[in-house]
Amino acid sequence: MADKIHAVKGMNDILPPDSARWEWLEGKVRSLMARYAYRNIRTPIVEPTQLFVRGIGEVTDIVEKEMYSFEDRLNGEALTLRPENTAGVVRAVAEHSMLYEGGKRLYYMGPMFRHERPQRGRYRQFHQIGAEALGFPGAEVDAELILLAQALWHEIGLADVRLELNSLGQPDERRAHRAALIDYLTEHESQLDDEARRRLSSNPLRILDTKNPAMQELVAAAPRLFDFLGAESLAHFKVVTDILDANGVSWTLNPRLVRGLDYYNLTVFEFVTDRLGSQGTICGGGRYDYLIGQIGGKDAPAVGWALGVERVLELLREQGAEVPGPVPDAYAIVPDAAVLPRVMAVLQALRATGVQVQMHAGAAGAQGLGSMKSQFKRADASGARHALVFGPDEMARGEVTVKSLRDGQGAQSAHPLDGVAAWAATLQSPTEFR
Repeated sequence: MADKIHAVKGMNDILPPDSARWEWLEGKVRSLMARYAYRNIRTPIVEPTQLFVRGIGEVTDIVEKEMYSFEDRLNGEALTLRPENTAGVVRAVAEHSMLYEGGKRLYYMGPMFRHERPQRGRYRQFHQIGAEALGFPGAEVDAELILLAQALWHEIGLADVRLELNSLGQPDERRAHRAALIDYLTEHESQLDDEARRRLSSNPLRILDTKNPAMQELVAAAPRLFDFLGAESLAHFKVVTDILDANGVSWTLNPRLVRGLDYYNLTVFEFVTDRLGSQGTICGGGRYDYLIGQIGGKDAPAVGWALGVERVLELLREQGAEVPGPVPDAYAIVPDAAVLPRVMAVLQALRATGVQVQMHAGAAGAQGLGSMKSQFKRADASGARHALVFGPDEMARGEVTVKSLRDGQGAQSAHPLDGVAAWAATLQSPTEFR
């Protein structure tokens, strides 16, 4: 026997019944995005490496350490498995001139890839759902996206999540802050770790995002970017917070919130939790008005966010939230294989009306399909609300017996095999349990 092949470490199979939780979340997202008039976009998993070097930033952890990059053996092109999808969406928008007729509201779902040490809530292949609004300069769109995320938490019953906000201002304000920050950190260089020293001249703002406990006091006393903001940036931030306040969304100002990507300006935000250990951010984003220009498109404003699917589902599990799984409306019990052609015609007619039916399967032939008792056990284990009994007496009468499996009384009724549409609706489960 050949050696068993395993999945790559940190790249996980998603199996039933757990995959039902993913489908449930994705369904909630699609419904909510439609209500906010966001439209689906699907971009390639593999993109030119230069897209992320330009878009994310050459001296970010993602580009320096975490990307899965390789050379195309046919043409020598440098390619990368996408580590995030905002850059890919922006590339697609610019390449196809999607903003020619006005702004676009878009959303995506899919896998991302980062080469890092797998741990709870952090995997080498992970999945994101993101929303991006491109071509809209107003702060009200920043607020709209935050409200969209907040509405999703409500839709799926997610609790213990708090919103943190900051503003990174505009390039001239960041330059002034950068100079003050470098001066401050240089004065205290002896307290910096090796990573911070390396970033001191290349990307000092990222030092504020350090997780090193020994540097927290130093970082807390550093110059705050928020204190360097001018009137326009402050006004933009106030519009966002006024809208959030008017909609009852609680938030806190986190002046150390810088996000891990270089392309942000003005509003940045994160939804965080204390229930997932060190991987506490479940959704983050902000405004990135200069990214389209950075990757070669025509300058246009934009704002967006992405959430980690694994982290959201893990938090729901941690909270003990009920996530309905797909169970069949009915389970077909067929003791005689000889009647399968007629029975399967009835099941097809039921499915055509929207009823979810699981057919019992066994060794059709000399050995039969199994006893009625064993089939009823499987029907009960399936979670179905009804059993459809196609016994010899029923088939002789041209009927099927519908027996309740969940009301505790075992109520049953007979229905004709012909004219399925007249009684099919009585089998369907409430929508939240489908």
